[in-house]
Amino acid sequence: MRIEQHPIIETYQKGREVSFVFDGQQITGCEGESIAAALHAAGVMTHRYTARQHKPRGIFCAIGRCTDCVMIVNGQPNVRTCITPLEQGMVVQTQYGVQTQEEWEADHE
Repeated sequence: MRIEQHPIIETYQKGREVSFVFDGQQITGCEGESIAAALHAAGVMTHRYTARQHKPRGIFCAIGRCTDCVMIVNGQPNVRTCITPLEQGMVVQTQYGVQTQEEWEADHE
């Protein structure tokens, strides 16, 4: 399931295998590929939930034009994961509106 070519960022040299944390779980990807590509290869399809209707969203355009793939990366919300290169040790979280899951659940109790 690994994306080998990208229509905008073209092909890239597959980097070394790196580990990163996704929603508390350690997973691996190739350094330099997009975060979205690494998540896709790991079987992750949902990147965020909409603020009002709490509907799941994932990769849509894959070129950085829409906001369906935004996630919290290293504490920063609204990072477009389809165009952000993966680096060793990144912490990636599913985004709920513009919050983490814990923050969203606390606000909606």
